[in-house]
Amino acid sequence: MKNLFIQLNEEKKGEIIIFVEAVLWSLFPVVAILSFKTISPLLSLAWSTLFMTLFFGVILFFKKGWQDLRNREVLKDILLATLILGIIYYLFYFIGLRYTTAGNASLIAQTEIFFSFLFFNIWHKKYISLEHIAGAILMLFGAGIVLYPNVNNFQIGDLMILTASFIAPLGNFFQRRARRKVKSEAILFVRSLISMPVIFILAYFAKVNFASINFDKTFLLLIINGIFLIGLSKLLWVEGIYRINVMKANALNSIAPLSTLLFAWMLIGDIPTKFQLLSFVPMFFGVILLSMNKKRIVFKL
Repeated sequence: MKNLFIQLNEEKKGEIIIFVEAVLWSLFPVVAILSFKTISPLLSLAWSTLFMTLFFGVILFFKKGWQDLRNREVLKDILLATLILGIIYYLFYFIGLRYTTAGNASLIAQTEIFFSFLFFNIWHKKYISLEHIAGAILMLFGAGIVLYPNVNNFQIGDLMILTASFIAPLGNFFQRRARRKVKSEAILFVRSLISMPVIFILAYFAKVNFASINFDKTFLLLIINGIFLIGLSKLLWVEGIYRINVMKANALNSIAPLSTLLFAWMLIGDIPTKFQLLSFVPMFFGVILLSMNKKRIVFKL
């Protein structure tokens, strides 16, 4: 009975952690777009990654976790995860946000669950239930609703967010394999430490005007993005799925797009469109159906 109480208590903690993570992550597209008013997407990503590196460096210092960085067996997986998630994924996401709305980005990003389902279930040739098939169809239908208004006036930003969501499962495959040997903060520290100079160099070759940055207006936004939205939300996700299964976490996390639509309306004046609100319905139920099999593995950034 005592063990059952402890288990239920931990499950409740996990639900609360995932809820907080979902709210934090739902702010990410909005804060990123706000920073674009005075800074380019590449520099916004570079400076956010710098603050993310400092954040995880401080965590490693206080938790005395530097020994994880000496584990050479996990280096290949961390480097591959860094390339896919730390560089390519965020490049597509940040630049994509320049050419679409925060609401669209958050909704289209939900297709990551669908692509994870394809990657880990079909790739491993596991049994696919009718619930999974129905959930996959609903996810695609929801994404189609978001993209439909732009059929005749195509937005490259939507495609870039969709591409980021498509490659995320592969990066998570390597990241999860690395997590079996070292702690998450060590992985995220190395990921951000390597990604940061690469993104700054890309910004330089893209001839971004470094001198045009107005830190008086963007400094706080970059700190919020780097520490709380890109950094802390990742730690919360890892802690949450240690306490509850990933499928349930994904279902709880499906509130993020609705929160993004609300924050975008309040902070940048983006009124939710009927297509965005309508797409949330099939996506929400699609996540629930895809999360029904306890043996299925689905990953998040």
